[in-house]
Amino acid sequence: QVHVVESGGGLVQPGGSLRLSCVISGRFRSINAVNWYRQTPERELVAGITGTGDTNYAASVKGRFTISRENGQNTVYLQMNSLKPEDTDVYYCVADLVLYPSRRSYWGQGTRVTVSS
Repeated sequence: QVHVVESGGGLVQPGGSLRLSCVISGRFRSINAVNWYRQTPERELVAGITGTGDTNYAASVKGRFTISRENGQNTVYLQMNSLKPEDTDVYYCVADLVLYPSRRSYWGQGTRVTVSS
C-alpha cells in the first residue's frame, strides 16, 4: 500500500558528493515528516524535513548535507557534500505519514554510501 524507496548511494572519494533520493508512493492522507537515518550504533538521525518545510540536521553533517523536498511530488532528497570516510553507512529514508485515523512511519530498505580513503 505504501512504498518508500531510496536510491543514489554508491562509491565516492573523500570530498566528493552524492545525492540520495527517497520516493514515497501509495495511498496516504499527507506527509507529516521525512527523515534520513544512518545505521550507526545509535541509529543516528541525519536530517529531517517536516510537512511545513522545517529542517533539522545532526551536528555531524550540519553544513555539509541538505535535505529538501521536490514540489508537487512525494520525493525527498539528501544532498551530501564534502563527504568523509566516516559518512560510510547504509542510509534509510523514513516517511512519517498520516493515514486516517492515525500516523505511521514507513522505512525504506536503505541505500549504501561508501566513502573511500
